[in-house]
Amino acid sequence: MRRAAAAHGLRVLALSPWRIAVRDDPATRRALRAALAADIVIASSPTAVRATASLSPLRAKRGQRFCAVGSATAAALRRAGIADAVSPERMDSEGLLALPLLQDVRGRDIGLLTAPGGRDRIASALHDRGARVVRADVYAREPVALSPAALARLRAFDGPLLLPLSSGEALQTALAAAPDDIAARLRGACVLAASERLAALARDAGCTDVRIAAGPRPAQLLAGAGASAATTAQSR
Repeated sequence: MRRAAAAHGLRVLALSPWRIAVRDDPATRRALRAALAADIVIASSPTAVRATASLSPLRAKRGQRFCAVGSATAAALRRAGIADAVSPERMDSEGLLALPLLQDVRGRDIGLLTAPGGRDRIASALHDRGARVVRADVYAREPVALSPAALARLRAFDGPLLLPLSSGEALQTALAAAPDDIAARLRGACVLAASERLAALARDAGCTDVRIAAGPRPAQLLAGAGASAATTAQSR
């Protein structure tokens, strides 16, 4: 995101509402073994791949297929040992669910590598198609207090604010954790949403200037940002 912002003459202010924690307990390891034994395995994010690889070696079994939500997740799978993961051109849950591989799945086992609260649409849609979804929540997003330094920088900045949005949960968590003046500032930012679904969520959260970007990659999110200097708060 910082590299993409710099290409537009923008600066990034990271406002993280959580930290990532790998879930290493017997129940998670049992769920992971079951998910990795499925006919098809879906990785919901690069973080899910890294967490999985830290718990178990990744090796495709004979006839098994791996799917990734986007190209970054597919790249993470390649680094972890899965060379031929399938990923959609549209890098979100809807794009993944449109893959030909996931259309006729009745009676098949599908493993989902994800986190609590993450990619719930995928599991429910595949269940509706008759698949047996084996979910392994291999990491968790643990809420943390917003950085006082980041809040101070945001209060001191009086220029135009852009808010790239690729995670609805991140936006909701950040708004809930932010002081009232910061929450108002975020709602008044120009939101660059990665999808129609995220744009609708941002509007429901009270954001007033919401635009739909070309996709979830940093360069796509900022493609319409223009060349004027601004601070970019990141919600990912």
